[in-house]
Amino acid sequence: MLSAKHISIVKSTIPLLESANTAITEHFYKRLFSHHPELKNVFNMSHQQTGGQPAALFNAVAAYAKNIDNLGALSGAVERIAHKHTTFNIQPDHYPIVGHHLLETLKELAPDAFTAEVEEAWGAAYGLLAGIFIKREDELYQNSANQVGGWLGARKFKVAEKREESSLVTSFVFKPIDEQAVISYQPGQYLGIKVEPKNHEFIEIRQYSLSDKPNGNSYRISVKREAIGIPGVVSNHLHDDLNVDDIVDIYPPAGDFHYVERNAPVALISAGVGVTPMQSMLEMLADKQFDKPVFYLHACESIEQHSFNQRVSLLSEKINLQHHTWYRDASGIENPEANANVQQGFMNLALLKSQLPLTDGHFYLCGPIAFMRFAKQQLLELNVSDDRIHYEVFGPHADL
Repeated sequence: MLSAKHISIVKSTIPLLESANTAITEHFYKRLFSHHPELKNVFNMSHQQTGGQPAALFNAVAAYAKNIDNLGALSGAVERIAHKHTTFNIQPDHYPIVGHHLLETLKELAPDAFTAEVEEAWGAAYGLLAGIFIKREDELYQNSANQVGGWLGARKFKVAEKREESSLVTSFVFKPIDEQAVISYQPGQYLGIKVEPKNHEFIEIRQYSLSDKPNGNSYRISVKREAIGIPGVVSNHLHDDLNVDDIVDIYPPAGDFHYVERNAPVALISAGVGVTPMQSMLEMLADKQFDKPVFYLHACESIEQHSFNQRVSLLSEKINLQHHTWYRDASGIENPEANANVQQGFMNLALLKSQLPLTDGHFYLCGPIAFMRFAKQQLLELNVSDDRIHYEVFGPHADL
């Protein structure tokens, strides 16, 4: 039970947390993995290397401490994290392990400040939060299991099709080896996929956005090969080593970012491989013969890296769709200045001010964080209300 005294004590430790910053979570992960190395097969170790996961966890811990007397403010973050947890198959018995190492971390880093009274308060606070996550994740697990085509845990699928969409993006179509139905999903959601990359120390689980409309018997994801900086262990494995008829473990679709049906125009705005959830939404809208205007706005490096280009042109013949593309390098395009739908340089939404549904449309964003901040700021400057701008962030979550 979390008392008023517990809340007061936890909030009093906020300055200590902020002064230590990510040193807390970096120490926590080192401690956790030294005692439970098997968890390296659950956590994304690439995000440990880049520092993204320790930073995300610190922000979550700090936000919880600041809002411990107003948990409603955290409902969005709880929902987002709970969905992600289901694609890692997080179970109730994981929470005591994490809680123990978090408390021990605080005790080791601040032995004088972390008194028995503070430990008791943080233990109660963590127990409350763990209970919230366990309850919500159980609801999500049961919801997936009880629907037509649903299941619990991992289910084995085979690669039914592997197709190159652009110079860096390849699509994979998965069908269950039991040849039974698969659960539906909301366009914008993702799959959790478990693989064992060659010559790699760990089993890896990654989440990839679904890139097609639901069909009840298969799933499609479209994966970018990550070759710049730290190479993508899983993306390169999928491109190089996963072939038709190979088997993978898949967790049910999840994700709190998805299309919501409204009687209003829609703008789908993406950059790079952020196009994948937008393509899923577009495929669904075309299938339902959506009768409101749809805007499909995409930015990418070049025409060679433009995924689904021809498919979008085809769909524009079926619904009221306007599509516009911005290339950083337009050298491979004949007469780009003669094509009103093609621009060179950064996406400039002001050019479409007279056409976009600024007063009543809903705008969905996906792509690198810097791009989404850039696009969202443009929308706000065009007087689009914040509650009509929806976005998805790859990897550890960040706000725009």
